[in-house]
Amino acid sequence: MSRSNRLFEIIQILRSATGVMTASQLAEKLEVTTRTVYRDIAVLQSRGVPIDGEAGIGYLMRAGYDLPPLMFDAEEIEALIVGLRLIKRTGDEGLIAASQRVADKLYEILPEQRSEETYAAPLVVSSFAEMPDHQIDVAQLRESIRAEKALWIDYRDAAGNVTDRTLYPIAMIYYIDALILVAWCQLRSGFRHFRVDRIQSCENTEASFSGQGDKLRLCWREQHELPS
Repeated sequence: MSRSNRLFEIIQILRSATGVMTASQLAEKLEVTTRTVYRDIAVLQSRGVPIDGEAGIGYLMRAGYDLPPLMFDAEEIEALIVGLRLIKRTGDEGLIAASQRVADKLYEILPEQRSEETYAAPLVVSSFAEMPDHQIDVAQLRESIRAEKALWIDYRDAAGNVTDRTLYPIAMIYYIDALILVAWCQLRSGFRHFRVDRIQSCENTEASFSGQGDKLRLCWREQHELPS
């Protein structure tokens, strides 16, 4: 979790707490050390967030504090709802869980005169052509793309042949009925597209292509004449 996300989560936790929360309790929820919590609380207090308390006692958010509201019109809310529901068709459990967290936050800020059901009920997203089951954690692929870390995979092609590949993963393509990993393949010395449901196993490696991700994506887009 990035620091900015962690600061936001601390505010949300303290806003919803019914009493004083200790640094240890916050650290457990955030999966960080108490020292990190102390530093984050100090940052928030320096930015004017009304958190009372101190180390060794606990922390409490003063009543009435809220984050600046996000303002969406009706069509923007509907666009978000449809987009979040479409994510459920990707088979990417990490994104599905994240989309639910986004939806929960969205519904918290809906205008009081319109409920979640008022917006969501008319918007039905078909489950037709759902993704096939994946044997690996798709989040691992996205994390490797972000970190620019090489992956080792065991891949079964359409003919049933299995090969070991070392990849530099650079992009994910979400089709209606398939999820594709785009990567530079060392075995083939070129860009290849891998159906994620055909990846039998996946492991992180120590190899890194740090600083090369953008260049590789640009080369891939140029080869396939894709818009940047």
